Amino acid sequence: MAPCFCSLNPLPSSSTSISQFISDQPYLSILETKCSTIKDLQIIHAQIIKTGLIKDTIAASRLLSFAATSPAADISYAFKLFNQTQNPNLFTWNTIIRGFSRSSNPRMAISLFIDMLIHSSVDPERLTYPSVFKAYAELGLAGNGAQLHGRILKLGLQFDVYIRNSIVHMYANCGYFGEAIQLFGDGEDMDVVAWNTMILSLAKFGNIGNARALFDEMPHRNSVSWNNMISGYVRTGKWVEALDLFRIMQTEKMKPSEFILVSLLNASANLGALNQGEWIHDYIIKNKVELNVIMITSLINMYCKCGSIERACQVFESSPIKGLSSWNSMIMGLAIHGHGNEAIELFSKLESSIFNPDSVTFIGVLMACSHSRLVEKAKFYFSLMTERYKIEPSIKHYGCMIDVLGRSGLLEEAKIVILSMPMKPDGVIWGSLLSSCRIHGDVKMGEWASRNLVDLGEGESCGHVLLSNVYASGGEFEMAIRERMLMKEKEIEKIPGCSLIEVNGEVHEFVSSGRLHPKVDEIHNLLKNLTLLLHDVKSFNL
Repeated sequence: MAPCFCSLNPLPSSSTSISQFISDQPYLSILETKCSTIKDLQIIHAQIIKTGLIKDTIAASRLLSFAATSPAADISYAFKLFNQTQNPNLFTWNTIIRGFSRSSNPRMAISLFIDMLIHSSVDPERLTYPSVFKAYAELGLAGNGAQLHGRILKLGLQFDVYIRNSIVHMYANCGYFGEAIQLFGDGEDMDVVAWNTMILSLAKFGNIGNARALFDEMPHRNSVSWNNMISGYVRTGKWVEALDLFRIMQTEKMKPSEFILVSLLNASANLGALNQGEWIHDYIIKNKVELNVIMITSLINMYCKCGSIERACQVFESSPIKGLSSWNSMIMGLAIHGHGNEAIELFSKLESSIFNPDSVTFIGVLMACSHSRLVEKAKFYFSLMTERYKIEPSIKHYGCMIDVLGRSGLLEEAKIVILSMPMKPDGVIWGSLLSSCRIHGDVKMGEWASRNLVDLGEGESCGHVLLSNVYASGGEFEMAIRERMLMKEKEIEKIPGCSLIEVNGEVHEFVSSGRLHPKVDEIHNLLKNLTLLLHDVKSFNL
């Protein structure tokens, strides 16, 4: 029989301090120091019920606090505890509202707040409101939250730092920048949290220039400020700017957080900046940054996109922990680089691991089949996905199947797949089929695909160019010229191609026919000299 540590009639909490009361009760002390999971909490909860301690407000509130707001939170269990609490006090109300505001059901936080206003004898106070504003922010209901803002003004709480920050966050997170800026003002009376909120939200909605202007004006920056700005650049595709800002960060002796390092790895990956990515990897090793699943996946992704598949494999094989995202990145990397059999072999190892493949995994393995023209294997894995793993194929999965069939010359089969799709084909699918028609010289199929691509109202330039190439590959040069002339008549311009190259750690971007690079004249002169040199060598050999 388990020993009973508490009397059936515990000392009322009002007669002693909370900390002293907790330390005097062994089960509460265990809850504070050793409880780490909901299962642990349930055991302690049962003992507290047996001892009668559950009737004490402090004991009940500590149980609720763990269930609602700890890292191992279970909001459903917390709500049951709340409903079993007789006459919940302010702390209890605040705890359950805060728990729901952080959960996947923030609407419940608002409902509880309204219930508190109408049915409870306890009135909300300054610590109650930030959680409610957070719930409005998560739901995108800043218009409704403005009514609560009015209540704050009536109560005279508008200068409370926590409340004011939560209101700024609500408006900014919902894209109500007029209201957010009006409240934020020039930022003179705002703390770093409010500044960071504005920068993050502006970047989130694509106002990256305004975000940077605000960032440059900040009187004090912390690691979160740098992370918000760098990750904002990465999310909006401004990878060069992200790396440039990181260099400024280094000059200011700021130590990057793991979140910043992940953003920088993504920027390096998208730029193909291998040297920069390797430097970040070395930094992670030298500074003993924790290699969690997100970091490992980012490293694998960076090396794959930068063309160093060997280093990606090394990171994958040597990693002490791997998440499904790590497996998916490695399979995708092998597939893109033409290592189809290796990608399929890795997929087999994944099936023997603790993870089950998901929809992203099958995009990778189908892509591997496509790049290696493994038609039968692609059909097998498509069936495996739907039959064994019960994964509904997305348009990307269908796109992979059409690509593998098209690359292998099975254009009629590809057409059947397109016609049987449960969703409308997009421009990627029609473009893939057109490319296959060009490779195999199927003009009739190419015309059909081009008409459908143009009918989508997007990628019209691509449709005409690809069809022109199909005509040329089929020997119908007059029709190819006609397509190009048709583009001129419609005043459709081909989107210029661009390329990126890293030289001595610096990324250079080149646009087709562009002359904006600062050393464009030197580059053109060098190319002319190389052309003349090659011509001389060829003449000498003849």
